[in-house]
Amino acid sequence: MTIQVFGHKSPDTDSTGSPILWAWYLNEIKGTPAKPVLLGEPNTEAAFLLQRWDLAKPEIIEDVADDAPVVIVDTNNPAELPANINNAGIQAIIDHHKLVGGLETKGPIDITIRPLACTATIMVDLMGEDAARMPEWAKATALTCILSDTLEFRSPTTTDHDKAVAQGLADDLGISIPDYAAEMFAAKSDVSSFSDADLLRMDSKEYEVEGTKFRVSVLETTSPATVLDRKAGLMETMVSVAAEDGVDQVLLFVVDILNEQATLLVPNDLVKSVAANSFDARADGDTIVLPGVVSRKKQIIPNLKL
Repeated sequence: MTIQVFGHKSPDTDSTGSPILWAWYLNEIKGTPAKPVLLGEPNTEAAFLLQRWDLAKPEIIEDVADDAPVVIVDTNNPAELPANINNAGIQAIIDHHKLVGGLETKGPIDITIRPLACTATIMVDLMGEDAARMPEWAKATALTCILSDTLEFRSPTTTDHDKAVAQGLADDLGISIPDYAAEMFAAKSDVSSFSDADLLRMDSKEYEVEGTKFRVSVLETTSPATVLDRKAGLMETMVSVAAEDGVDQVLLFVVDILNEQATLLVPNDLVKSVAANSFDARADGDTIVLPGVVSRKKQIIPNLKL
């Protein structure tokens, strides 16, 4: 059977590109039939990756069948995976997030979780000498994922190894990292065609704090004013999105890539309390600026308190 390779729901660039990259490796290097799939529509930057390098958008799936062989990348959190994941035939996990727990496998599997900024970095390492055989589009996919997850090395999750791998890929491709990253971030910042609900779900993860369930949404942009001009609609839509998604509150952080700060929308007293207790920040109005905060994984989720 063909192995399905996928990342988390609300796929960002890494969860779109890494399945494509690993499916290529399984097919072309290991001789194992595999295909990338997605658990939702890719975000604007991931869509840029597909268009820029003429890649077909992977099929979007709702769930996985019993015993279907799968490889999970860029997550190990059951809440971010298909409902039937524990009945699937999980073959491997490749990830760079903390171990959450809750996944159940039918036998021993390969698990690689490394403290790097991007899944694609890990994949290049795992390929070893075979990484040199990647075609141009595959090297570009890995580079795009790394630059996305590190915010062009601005994120505190960035390691020297991520930088070295990215620079090596860029050199092979003859690409200027600053110029290419500017293209990526411009694509990411164009959210004009998306509804408020789309924006709240586009790059989000569910996280529970002391029994309160949050959808923690991040919008990374070089034009934060474009998003903040829509704050009234976004805060109104938070109520319906929370109800539909079975969470208590949506937290939206608008990350200003260039100025390396986040603006948190503050629609009510609950979020005001979260801002105070999590970031020692007092909100006088309906937004609050958090200087230096750019990473959900390292700076936002670990600090959330009620």
